[in-house]
Amino acid sequence: MSTLTSPAPAAVRPGAPAPRLVRWLLRLHRPALYVWTALVVVLGAGLLWLGGPLTDAAATAWKQYDACGMNGRCRYDQDAILRYKSVYQYTTTAVVLLPFLVAAWAGASLTGRELEQGTTRLAWTQGVSPTRWLAAKLLVPGALTAAGTGLLVLLHHLAWSAGEGRIDTAKSWYDVPTFYAGGPVLVALALAGLVVGALAGLVLRRSLAALGTGLGAPAVLWGAAHLLMPHLWSTVTSVATLQAGAPSGAGITVDTGIVTSSGAHLADPHCGSSAVPQCATLYDRMDAVGVYKDYHPRSHYWPLQLMETGVVLAVTALLVLTAFHLLRRRTA
Repeated sequence: MSTLTSPAPAAVRPGAPAPRLVRWLLRLHRPALYVWTALVVVLGAGLLWLGGPLTDAAATAWKQYDACGMNGRCRYDQDAILRYKSVYQYTTTAVVLLPFLVAAWAGASLTGRELEQGTTRLAWTQGVSPTRWLAAKLLVPGALTAAGTGLLVLLHHLAWSAGEGRIDTAKSWYDVPTFYAGGPVLVALALAGLVVGALAGLVLRRSLAALGTGLGAPAVLWGAAHLLMPHLWSTVTSVATLQAGAPSGAGITVDTGIVTSSGAHLADPHCGSSAVPQCATLYDRMDAVGVYKDYHPRSHYWPLQLMETGVVLAVTALLVLTAFHLLRRRTA
C-alpha cells in the first residue's frame, strides 16, 4: 500500500489553535459554503411558500371542487392545485438529493482534490497534524451539513403537515420521498454521505474518482437502510375474512398471507379472491378462513424514523473510525 509521508517532527510547529484551523478550512472551501448557503436559503424559501400560500390556495380549490358534486360545470382554481403539486414534487426531490450532493462534494473537493494536488502536506507543515486535519475536515462541514439539512427537513415536514387532510392529492406519510424528506433520517444520511465522500477521497486520492464513488455509495447505504427500516419496529396485524377481501389499514406493508382455522399465518399464495373457483379450492385445501396484513400505521412514523436514524448514525460512526484508521496507516 502506498503511503502519505507526513512531515518530520522538526518541521512541525506547535498545534494550530482550533479557531485558526476552522477559519482556514472555511476560506479554503468558501465557494462551496456560498453555494450551500444559497441552496438552503432558496430551498427553504420554496418550502415556506409551499407550506403557506400554496397550501392555502390548493386547499381552497379542493373545497370548491368537492362542493361541485356531480356537477362538472362549477368553477374551481385548477391552477392552484397543479401549482402545489409541482412545487411539492420539485422541493421534495431537491431535499432527498442532498445526501448525494454532499457526498459528491466531499469526495471531489474536501479530501480527494487536496490529496491529489499534495496540498495536505502544506497544512501539516503549518502545525496541523493529519488527525487534526481530518477531524476539522469532518467536524466543520458536518456541523454545516447537519444544520442546513435539518432546517430543510423541518420546513418540509411542516409544509407536508399543513396540507395533510386539506388537500385530496397530498402525499401519504409512507410515500418514500415524503417519508425521507421530512424526517431526521435524511440528516443522518447527509452526514453519512459526507463521511463516505471523505473516505472515498482518502482511499482513491483522485477527485474525479472520489466524486463518482461519493455519488454511488450513499445510494447503497440508503437502499440497505430502507430495506431494514420496516423490521426495526413491531408491526400491527390486521385480519379480514376471505369474503371481505383485503384487510383494512393504510401504511407500510411488511407481510401478507392467509389465516387458517387454527389461527396460523401462512404465506400469501397470491391466488386472488375466494369468489374464483380455483382460488376457493386452494383456500379450502389450505384450511384458510381469512387473510392478514402486517403493517406500520401512522403512529409508527416517528419510531421508524428514529430507529433508522440510529442505524445510519452507527454506520456513519464506523466509517469515521475507518477513515481515521486509514489515515494513521498512510501517514505512519
